Amino acid sequence: MIVAIDGPAGAGKSTVARALADALGLVLLDTGAMYRAVTWRVLESDVDIHDAAACASVAAEVQLSFDSVGIVVDGVSREQEIRSRAVDQAVSVVAAHPAVRAAIVPNQRVVAESGAVAEGRDTTTVVFPEADHRFFLSASARERARRRASQRGDGESIEVILADIQRRDHLDSTREDSPLKRGEGVMVVDTDGLSAEEVVSKLLDSVRGASA
Repeated sequence: MIVAIDGPAGAGKSTVARALADALGLVLLDTGAMYRAVTWRVLESDVDIHDAAACASVAAEVQLSFDSVGIVVDGVSREQEIRSRAVDQAVSVVAAHPAVRAAIVPNQRVVAESGAVAEGRDTTTVVFPEADHRFFLSASARERARRRASQRGDGESIEVILADIQRRDHLDSTREDSPLKRGEGVMVVDTDGLSAEEVVSKLLDSVRGASA
Protein backbone atom coordinates (compact mmCIF):
# COMPACT_ATOMS: atom_id res chain seq x y z
CA MET A 1 0.00 0.00 0.00
CA ILE A 2 1.17 3.51 -0.80
CA VAL A 3 -0.33 6.52 0.99
CA ALA A 4 0.70 9.87 -0.49
CA ILE A 5 0.40 13.14 1.42
CA ASP A 6 0.92 16.56 -0.17
CA GLY A 7 0.66 20.06 1.20
CA PRO A 8 2.52 23.34 1.69
CA ALA A 9 5.37 24.02 4.12
CA GLY A 10 4.29 23.79 7.75
CA ALA A 11 0.98 22.03 7.13
CA GLY A 12 1.98 19.18 9.44
CA LYS A 13 2.84 16.61 6.77
CA SER A 14 5.91 15.17 8.50
CA THR A 15 4.29 14.71 11.92
CA VAL A 16 1.11 13.24 10.46
CA ALA A 17 2.92 11.00 7.97
CA ARG A 18 5.20 9.56 10.67
CA ALA A 19 2.26 8.72 12.94
CA LEU A 20 0.27 7.29 10.04
CA ALA A 21 3.19 5.12 8.93
CA ASP A 22 3.57 3.77 12.47
CA ALA A 23 -0.15 3.03 12.71
CA LEU A 24 -0.22 1.23 9.36
CA GLY A 25 3.13 -0.53 9.74
CA LEU A 26 4.55 1.13 6.63
CA VAL A 27 7.86 2.80 5.77
CA LEU A 28 7.91 6.58 6.11
CA LEU A 29 9.17 8.34 2.97
CA ASP A 30 9.89 12.00 3.65
CA THR A 31 10.45 13.23 0.11
CA GLY A 32 11.04 16.77 1.32
CA ALA A 33 13.92 15.54 3.48
CA MET A 34 15.59 14.20 0.36
CA TYR A 35 15.47 17.62 -1.31
CA ARG A 36 16.63 19.22 1.92
CA ALA A 37 19.54 16.77 2.01
CA VAL A 38 20.54 17.67 -1.53
CA THR A 39 20.24 21.36 -0.64
CA TRP A 40 22.38 20.88 2.47
CA ARG A 41 25.04 19.12 0.38
CA VAL A 42 24.86 21.91 -2.24
CA LEU A 43 25.44 24.53 0.46
CA GLU A 44 28.22 22.52 2.07
CA SER A 45 29.91 22.23 -1.31
CA ASP A 46 29.67 25.99 -1.98
CA VAL A 47 27.61 25.33 -5.10
CA ASP A 48 25.45 28.18 -6.38
CA ILE A 49 21.84 27.18 -5.65
CA HIS A 50 20.78 28.84 -8.91
CA ASP A 51 23.18 26.71 -10.98
CA ALA A 52 20.84 23.96 -12.16
CA ALA A 53 23.53 21.76 -13.69
CA ALA A 54 25.77 21.91 -10.62
CA CYS A 55 22.87 21.19 -8.26
CA ALA A 56 21.79 18.26 -10.44
CA SER A 57 25.33 16.88 -10.31
CA VAL A 58 25.19 16.95 -6.52
CA ALA A 59 21.77 15.25 -6.55
CA ALA A 60 23.03 12.51 -8.84
CA GLU A 61 26.08 11.77 -6.69
CA VAL A 62 24.75 12.03 -3.14
CA GLN A 63 23.69 8.79 -1.44
CA LEU A 64 20.42 9.11 0.47
CA SER A 65 18.66 6.69 2.80
CA PHE A 66 16.65 6.73 6.01
CA ASP A 67 17.20 5.38 9.52
CA SER A 68 15.05 5.50 12.67
CA VAL A 69 16.00 9.16 13.21
CA GLY A 70 15.54 10.47 9.68
CA ILE A 71 17.63 11.19 6.60
CA VAL A 72 21.10 9.68 6.12
CA VAL A 73 23.42 11.52 3.71
CA ASP A 74 26.42 9.60 2.38
CA GLY A 75 26.22 7.24 5.34
CA VAL A 76 25.90 9.91 8.05
CA SER A 77 22.69 10.94 9.83
CA ARG A 78 21.96 14.56 8.91
CA GLU A 79 18.39 15.08 10.13
CA GLN A 80 19.36 18.02 12.32
CA GLU A 81 21.49 19.70 9.67
CA ILE A 82 18.83 19.59 6.96
CA ARG A 83 16.36 21.47 9.20
CA SER A 84 18.57 24.56 9.44
CA ARG A 85 17.46 28.06 8.57
CA ALA A 86 19.92 28.15 5.67
CA VAL A 87 18.36 25.05 4.14
CA ASP A 88 14.87 26.48 4.73
CA GLN A 89 15.77 29.49 2.63
CA ALA A 90 17.42 27.58 -0.21
CA VAL A 91 15.48 24.34 -0.62
CA SER A 92 12.66 25.70 -2.78
CA VAL A 93 15.23 27.03 -5.27
CA VAL A 94 17.23 23.79 -5.44
CA ALA A 95 14.13 21.59 -5.57
CA ALA A 96 12.71 23.62 -8.47
CA HIS A 97 15.48 22.51 -10.85
CA PRO A 98 13.97 19.82 -13.13
CA ALA A 99 17.24 17.90 -13.31
CA VAL A 100 17.43 17.71 -9.52
CA ARG A 101 13.91 16.31 -9.37
CA ALA A 102 14.70 13.88 -12.17
CA ALA A 103 17.61 12.54 -10.10
CA ILE A 104 15.63 12.18 -6.88
CA VAL A 105 12.17 10.91 -7.93
CA PRO A 106 13.40 7.42 -9.02
CA ASN A 107 15.03 7.00 -5.59
CA GLN A 108 11.73 7.89 -3.93
CA ARG A 109 9.90 5.23 -5.91
CA VAL A 110 12.50 2.61 -5.00
CA VAL A 111 12.08 3.36 -1.28
CA ALA A 112 8.31 2.87 -1.61
CA GLU A 113 8.42 -0.40 -3.58
CA SER A 114 7.26 -2.45 -0.58
CA GLY A 115 4.72 0.12 0.57
CA ALA A 116 5.10 3.48 2.26
CA VAL A 117 3.52 6.63 3.57
CA ALA A 118 5.10 9.28 1.35
CA GLU A 119 4.87 12.98 2.11
CA GLY A 120 6.05 16.02 0.20
CA ARG A 121 4.81 18.61 -2.29
CA ASP A 122 4.23 16.52 -5.40
CA THR A 123 3.74 13.01 -4.07
CA THR A 124 0.06 12.80 -5.07
CA THR A 125 0.49 14.38 -8.48
CA VAL A 126 3.92 13.38 -9.82
CA VAL A 127 5.73 10.78 -7.71
CA PHE A 128 2.78 8.54 -6.81
CA PRO A 129 -0.25 9.66 -8.85
CA GLU A 130 -1.64 6.11 -8.64
CA ALA A 131 -1.18 5.79 -4.86
CA ASP A 132 -3.83 3.78 -3.03
CA HIS A 133 -4.71 6.80 -0.90
CA ARG A 134 -3.92 10.46 -1.62
CA PHE A 135 -4.33 13.39 0.77
CA PHE A 136 -3.61 17.13 0.64
CA LEU A 137 -3.10 18.79 4.03
CA SER A 138 -3.87 22.50 4.09
CA ALA A 139 -3.65 25.24 6.72
CA SER A 140 -3.54 29.02 6.68
CA ALA A 141 -0.11 30.58 6.27
CA ARG A 142 -0.33 32.21 9.70
CA GLU A 143 -1.24 28.96 11.41
CA ARG A 144 1.67 27.23 9.68
CA ALA A 145 4.00 30.01 10.82
CA ARG A 146 2.74 29.64 14.40
CA ARG A 147 3.42 25.90 14.33
CA ARG A 148 6.88 26.38 12.88
CA ALA A 149 7.74 28.96 15.55
CA SER A 150 6.56 26.57 18.26
CA GLN A 151 8.62 23.72 16.83
CA ARG A 152 11.80 25.76 16.61
CA GLY A 153 11.51 27.51 19.95
CA ASP A 154 14.42 29.79 19.03
CA GLY A 155 12.63 33.09 19.55
CA GLU A 156 12.31 33.93 15.86
CA SER A 157 9.20 36.05 15.33
CA ILE A 158 6.10 34.61 13.73
CA GLU A 159 6.09 37.50 11.25
CA VAL A 160 9.55 36.59 9.96
CA ILE A 161 8.58 32.92 9.65
CA LEU A 162 5.28 33.89 8.00
CA ALA A 163 7.09 35.92 5.34
CA ASP A 164 9.39 32.98 4.60
CA ILE A 165 6.45 30.55 4.36
CA GLN A 166 4.63 32.88 1.97
CA ARG A 167 7.81 33.14 -0.13
CA ARG A 168 8.16 29.36 -0.24
CA ASP A 169 4.47 28.91 -1.06
CA HIS A 170 4.92 31.16 -4.07
CA LEU A 171 8.06 29.38 -5.25
CA ASP A 172 6.59 25.90 -4.75
CA SER A 173 3.29 26.66 -6.48
CA THR A 174 4.73 28.57 -9.45
CA ARG A 175 7.78 26.47 -10.32
CA GLU A 176 7.71 25.09 -13.84
CA ASP A 177 8.47 21.48 -12.91
CA SER A 178 6.15 19.57 -10.53
CA PRO A 179 4.47 22.57 -8.87
CA LEU A 180 2.60 22.20 -5.60
CA LYS A 181 -1.09 21.82 -6.41
CA ARG A 182 -4.19 19.96 -5.32
CA GLY A 183 -4.53 17.00 -7.65
CA GLU A 184 -7.82 15.72 -8.99
CA GLY A 185 -9.41 13.12 -6.74
CA VAL A 186 -7.17 13.96 -3.78
CA MET A 187 -8.85 14.25 -0.36
CA VAL A 188 -8.23 17.72 1.11
CA VAL A 189 -7.92 17.97 4.90
CA ASP A 190 -7.95 21.46 6.44
CA THR A 191 -5.79 21.16 9.56
CA ASP A 192 -6.52 24.60 11.04
CA GLY A 193 -7.75 24.08 14.59
CA LEU A 194 -6.95 20.37 14.56
CA SER A 195 -4.28 18.59 16.56
CA ALA A 196 -1.90 16.21 14.80
CA GLU A 197 -3.71 13.32 16.48
CA GLU A 198 -7.05 14.48 15.08
CA VAL A 199 -5.62 14.76 11.57
CA VAL A 200 -4.08 11.28 11.81
CA SER A 201 -7.43 9.91 12.98
CA LYS A 202 -9.18 11.42 9.94
CA LEU A 203 -6.66 9.88 7.56
CA LEU A 204 -6.76 6.49 9.29
CA ASP A 205 -10.55 6.45 9.10
CA SER A 206 -10.32 7.16 5.37
CA VAL A 207 -7.67 4.48 4.70
CA ARG A 208 -9.31 1.80 6.82
CA GLY A 209 -12.78 2.68 5.57
CA ALA A 210 -11.68 2.30 1.96
CA SER A 211 -10.09 -1.05 2.79
CA ALA A 212 -13.09 -2.44 4.66
